[in-house]
Amino acid sequence: MATLTETAPETESAAPARRRRRRAPKAGEAGGQQRAGKLTYAVLLLFTAISLFPLIWTAIAASRTNERLAETPPPLWFGGNLFSNMETAWSDANMGLALFNTTLVAGAIAAGTVLFGTLAGFAFAKLRFRFKNMLMLLVIGTMMVPPQLSVVPLYMAIAKLEWIDQLQSVILPFIVSAFGVFFMRQYLIQALPTELIEAARVDGASSVRVIWHVVFPAARPAMAVLGMLTFVMAWNEFFWPIIALTQENPTVQVALTSLGRGYIPDQSVIMAGALLGTLPLLLLLLLFGKQIVGGIMHGAVKG
Repeated sequence: MATLTETAPETESAAPARRRRRRAPKAGEAGGQQRAGKLTYAVLLLFTAISLFPLIWTAIAASRTNERLAETPPPLWFGGNLFSNMETAWSDANMGLALFNTTLVAGAIAAGTVLFGTLAGFAFAKLRFRFKNMLMLLVIGTMMVPPQLSVVPLYMAIAKLEWIDQLQSVILPFIVSAFGVFFMRQYLIQALPTELIEAARVDGASSVRVIWHVVFPAARPAMAVLGMLTFVMAWNEFFWPIIALTQENPTVQVALTSLGRGYIPDQSVIMAGALLGTLPLLLLLLLFGKQIVGGIMHGAVKG
């Protein structure tokens, strides 16, 4: 009897607790997801259509002839010349070499920006050294300088090094970015606890092991986002590659300029070349889109 008397209150008090734990929050309640309305779907569809229109129009124009594009009204649906125009653009613009060079250049710039941005961001976020704030302001200040001002001295430098028409001339000047340093610093301030670094130091970890086993795992979501953004920007870069490279060793953007030459440029072939230069980015988004969005959301939760 004593045992029954002692255990009965615990059973009665535990039952409501179990019911509270099993009850899931309904839509609209605190902690539940809000149900989207018709207006939300309409706005999302509108913005999706606006965002996809340039890509769809590029594909439509690439599937038509130059004469049909010059007519009024312009075509609003696909034609039958897409693959022939893409074949012409591939051969005329040396697109195979251009795609290889652009992948190499964009990949090297993205890898360098992520690596050096993470190391410098960690130093500015968690390490103590003299003039740290002043140096950070100096890094941010470089973002205010228009890149056009550095073209002449930069061209003189690569000409002195005999790097004209070589890929290192478009890789090394952009392998570190002030935006990458600032981005990683802001992320690591919130995502990387100082206590975790101190615990690794107490366990005898060297600086290299702290960076490899503590900093890089904590910064992985932000590194993925920064790498993706940098890769896309490097892929689409036109201003400096058109100065430093030629048609014999082009990137995609430089190769596309050869399609616009002539007395009457063939707009359909130009659009086909632009579509060829865009397809690798679309494939990259399809393969790694979830990881990139997950990195952004993880960073938002951490912040």
